[in-house]
Formats: sequence, C-alpha cells, structure tokens
Amino acid sequence: MDTMRDRFAPVMTRLLDEDPRVAVVLAEIGRDGFTGAARRHPDRVINVGIREQLLIGAGAGLALTGMRPVLHTFGSFLVERPFEQVKLDLGHQDAGAVLVSALGSYDWPAGGLTHMSPGDVALLDTLDGWTVHVPGHPDEAETLLRQAVGAGDDKVYVRLSAQTNDDAHPVDGARLLTVRRGGAGVVVAVGPMLTPVLEATEGLDLTVLYATTVRPFDARTLREATAAAGTDVVLVEPYLAGTSTPAAADALADVPHRVLGLGVGRRELRRYGTMPEHLAAHGLDPAGLRGRIVRFLDAGSTRRS
Repeated sequence: MDTMRDRFAPVMTRLLDEDPRVAVVLAEIGRDGFTGAARRHPDRVINVGIREQLLIGAGAGLALTGMRPVLHTFGSFLVERPFEQVKLDLGHQDAGAVLVSALGSYDWPAGGLTHMSPGDVALLDTLDGWTVHVPGHPDEAETLLRQAVGAGDDKVYVRLSAQTNDDAHPVDGARLLTVRRGGAGVVVAVGPMLTPVLEATEGLDLTVLYATTVRPFDARTLREATAAAGTDVVLVEPYLAGTSTPAAADALADVPHRVLGLGVGRRELRRYGTMPEHLAAHGLDPAGLRGRIVRFLDAGSTRRS
C-alpha cells in the first residue's frame, strides 16, 4: 500500500492542472515528485531551496495575491523552524495557506529529533484560526488534502504520517466518527492511532471515536458520546501527550469528567531504533495503551464506589 506522502504529489499535480489558483511551494524536499508539474506550470511550482522561513514567506505572498498556496516539507521544518513566519506572515497578515507536512513524531527515527515534530499541533494551538487535519490512511489523506485546498482562504495544516491504519474510513473534515459503542467510557483515537486503539480496547465496554480533524475540535459529538457512555475520556494522539486535553475539558466543562491524554512523551528518546520501538517506548502500542486505559478506568470506578 502506498503511504500518505506517496499520494501528495499526484493529488497536487492534478489540482495544479485543474485550478489555476493553486500553487505548490517546496523547500527542496519533495521536488522530485513535481518534475512534470513544474514543466507544465513553472510559475506555480516553486522550490525555494533549503530556506524554510522563505517557504512560509513566499507562500504568504502568493496568498496575498489571491493564489491558494500549498507549502510542503517535513513537519519540523514546516511548523517549528519557521514558526515566527507562520505566526506573522500567515497569521498576522490573515493570509490563507495549506501546510502539508511529512514525517510526524517518530516516522524516521534515524533522522533524530531534527526530523521529528511531536509538538507541531500544540504549537499551532497557540495561534488563532487554524484547521488541523490528521488523516490515518492514504485515502483519508487524499480526501482531506483536496478539502483543504478547496477551503477558500482558510489556514489549514494537513499532518501526513508514515504510520497508517489498516482501513480507511469516511471523513468529512469536521466530525468525530463513532467506530464502536460502549457504556463505560469514551476513547478518542486520532489519525493513525485508530488501529492500535481498536486492538487495545477489544473486549472492553468502551465507545471509540475517530478523529481526523482535531481543530476545530468536535465538542458536540464528544458530548453526545459521553452522555451515553459516561464522562471518563481517553485521548490518544500521535503527537505530544495532552495536546487536545484542554479541548476535551472545554467540551465537558459543565459536567463532572475525567480526561486522560495519551501521546508522545516530552522526554527525548535518543536511540534511533524503529518506529514500532518508539511507539512501544511512548506506550502507544496496543499493549501499552490497554494497560494505561484499563488503569485509568479502574481508578475512576474505585473513586465512584
């Protein structure tokens, strides 16, 4: 099966052919996928070289002229390194763009922390007005990418990962999807964490919600789920643990609730290893998830008894 990033260049090439407003801005990474598109659209496929701050600035300039720019590189180079430009060139100037990342929190361990971005969504949470898509399958990535490019002049972040779920699900770019219903708590699985969560919660009386769009956060569906399954909520995210805990807490602010945020820990893992080893080290493999989810639910039952 191809990866989410494998879909990026073919989908964007078709969009470049279809819509004269679309432009792609690269910083060396990913340029080989646009060789043909660059020949056909030399003014709308732009490679700025290894200059990530310029990547954002050039994209903002295109947006201010009425173009719909799509900016692509690794997440650490797209959100973290040029964050001042994201904040000012896009945010302060209210310039819409689509940021499409690759290499998430631990996708390429041999690259080390320079090529990992577990804090990207949390960092964007400090800014106003961003839509954040976290697909869990290449088919979902294609759907959400097309939706992001067509989203007027909105500021959108599409987080692509090498990790993928076993199956694609219908996504609409807004709502949480109910995958399993139960009565003893709610687990929200974000993007590529759905398959591990389903395995981890097999046989447990839990509702499982699937999130591929995390900002804006779908408070309504979470509230509906907790009304039936109780207000013990576990968030499982493929980036910094607790990133969406405030959003869930806000959604349930008027009812007693407990929220457990699971994700990538703050401690840096300095051994390269493999992606499955990083998942296990962060407790995001099925065994680690099941243990922490069960302990959290048991603690809640003890307090209520």
